[in-house]
Amino acid sequence: MNILSITGPIYLTLGVGYLATQRGVFSKQDGQVLGRFVLNFGLPPMLFNALSSRDFQDVMHPSYLLAYGFGSLATYLIGFGVWRYFKHRGLAQSGLVGLGFSSSNSGYVGYPILLQILGPAAGVGLALTMLVENLLIIPLGLGLADSEGANHATPWQLVVESFKRMSKIPMMWAILAGLTFSVLGWHLPDVMSKTVNLFAAATSALALFINGGSLVGLRVKGMATEVGWIALGKLILHPLCVGAMLMLVGPMDTSLQISALVLASMPMMGIYPLLAQRHGQEGLCAAALLVATVVSFVTINALLWGMSQVPALSTHL
Repeated sequence: MNILSITGPIYLTLGVGYLATQRGVFSKQDGQVLGRFVLNFGLPPMLFNALSSRDFQDVMHPSYLLAYGFGSLATYLIGFGVWRYFKHRGLAQSGLVGLGFSSSNSGYVGYPILLQILGPAAGVGLALTMLVENLLIIPLGLGLADSEGANHATPWQLVVESFKRMSKIPMMWAILAGLTFSVLGWHLPDVMSKTVNLFAAATSALALFINGGSLVGLRVKGMATEVGWIALGKLILHPLCVGAMLMLVGPMDTSLQISALVLASMPMMGIYPLLAQRHGQEGLCAAALLVATVVSFVTINALLWGMSQVPALSTHL
């Protein structure tokens, strides 16, 4: 019941968003508008607050970046390799499947769960995870997917172009600004700080509500086997790879270990089908997102219960 008290509100909020959209109170287009608000005006202030309010040595953890980065990269390469060399699929589908294996819905679902477990410290793990996702996993996935049919550009050039697109996302600038304030010991004026706090406070519930609404209309029919493998790769393989890297990297703050495991166990990011649209793979990716989000209720609760049985981790649960 203690574990369900953490995850229950998350999935209930997802359910409210789903029902509100299904019943027509909000349209899917409304959800896209609200999603842009969260992406551009909610998550950036929250990330800035999490980083700027702490000393730099408390927010920059190379060991976390190594563990989560290499764990996610290993997961990506396994997903890509299975689809490309065993299932003999094209570069576009294989690149996107690898992305589904290794990119978490860390902001919309992972952060609200972490916030209940760790409190304000959850923002540090989220910011570090987003650095890995936005600087490594997403550019790699989109670069390889874009390389199918590219006549002149090399895969590396496409990855660089993808990285340039990621650098324009407000969350990346918020992370950079937060780290700068942390290093220099700066603080916003009181009026600005309260304004940033207002936007940050709007993030958690709204993000979950939007994510629930985005599941309306998604279909799995005819793709059950492939979708099942993608969901298993995301919900099982990704946290296993990250957990293995945590053991290899060595000692780390308990809150960061929990952050890495919890965020790696999330379903794939809510914009996963949107990223697949220009490659004609949105149906497969949307079905995988639906299945992973539903099944994650079981897998995340199982993970949290398992961590509660480990003395070193149970004090936070």
